Amino acid sequence: MAAPVYSAPGCPAWRDGKRYMWLTAVIVPLLAIVGYGLWHRTGLGVHWWITPLFVFMLVPILDLTSPPDSVNPPEDILPALEDDRFYRRCTYLYLPLAGVGLVLGASAWDSGHLSVLARIGAVISVGTVTGVGITTAHELGHRRGRLERWLARLMLAATAYGHFYVEHNRGHHVRVATPPDPASARLGESFWRFWPRTVVGGARSAWTLESRRLRLRGARVWSPRNEVLLGWLLSAVLFGTLAAVFGPSVLGFLVAQALFGITLLEGVNYIEHYGLARARTDAGRYEAVTPSHSWNSDAVISNLALYQLQRHSDHHANPTRRYQALRSFEESPQLPAGYATLLPVAFLPPVWFRLMDDRVAAHYGGDLDRANVHPPRRRALAARYPGRPAPVRDPTAVSPTPTSSPNSSR
Repeated sequence: MAAPVYSAPGCPAWRDGKRYMWLTAVIVPLLAIVGYGLWHRTGLGVHWWITPLFVFMLVPILDLTSPPDSVNPPEDILPALEDDRFYRRCTYLYLPLAGVGLVLGASAWDSGHLSVLARIGAVISVGTVTGVGITTAHELGHRRGRLERWLARLMLAATAYGHFYVEHNRGHHVRVATPPDPASARLGESFWRFWPRTVVGGARSAWTLESRRLRLRGARVWSPRNEVLLGWLLSAVLFGTLAAVFGPSVLGFLVAQALFGITLLEGVNYIEHYGLARARTDAGRYEAVTPSHSWNSDAVISNLALYQLQRHSDHHANPTRRYQALRSFEESPQLPAGYATLLPVAFLPPVWFRLMDDRVAAHYGGDLDRANVHPPRRRALAARYPGRPAPVRDPTAVSPTPTSSPNSSR
């Protein structure tokens, strides 16, 4: 079936050549289901490794051997492109398939027939599904429609990360690329130092933001209207139901896969803004978010698999823009590869620093005073890049008030 043609007065007709390739994202949960089926039929635990092999081996190979895709849809047809419901239905498909994968993983865990290798594979396989599911929830959570927002909440329940719904939209999008933002990694900060800072800081920030919102509206903080409590309640119901069906031992599996999924998500967060900073204006506020404050990648296969999350510069400049309409900008700093390729690298700090620190320094012309620098690495980085000394960034410095943003969808 041919993709529809979009047109507008004075604009050449345009067709999305990747239209049906956006279904690539659902391959991840489908492979987890297939892995379960093959294990159930053969008893071979190696089948649980199909999903991580696809995500962390095949996708990087395809990315590195495919030309990057920097094609942008014409501006005049963007309203018609964003109104096309096919694209949102592609995201709707992910949730039920991820739910089936989670249930099958719990069933296999409870069976008692998984070897140690198979148990590790099951955790990584299902954790990859729910971790990628957070990026799906990210796309849905930026939308204004009631259905899409509820699908986002339900998807986040599988990793007990319901507070992400609040913190990402009302916290991260306001404070992005500033030292106080727990989701913006600093130059010289390893992923393993970033992980506890962003996980704990994100949860704390979400609670503060939601408490403030409810108090301003004259509502009780401890109430069903609290989005953070609602997210955690959905996780408790999900985990409790699966434990009731398959037995309490399945809770270990659910927690393990959730931690793996969260780690994938925070690995992506680590990559997206590493070392980038917004300057302060003469008034003491941070400058507006621009495409220069997020790392970008036009790696085509991983963009298809992640609903074009890697066009992150346009996403932060225009958070309500749907994934199929996101653009690539020449002024955006470019990653050397896609997320699937860079995630394992990010988990190896010496390799990551060797790959990315020079790129951050080059982005700022060697002036680390303009970068978001990890304070304990200040002296070492200043010696490595002696053009100008790296500043001491105070992580508790005053940030933009994280309550609302002109770009936010809330």
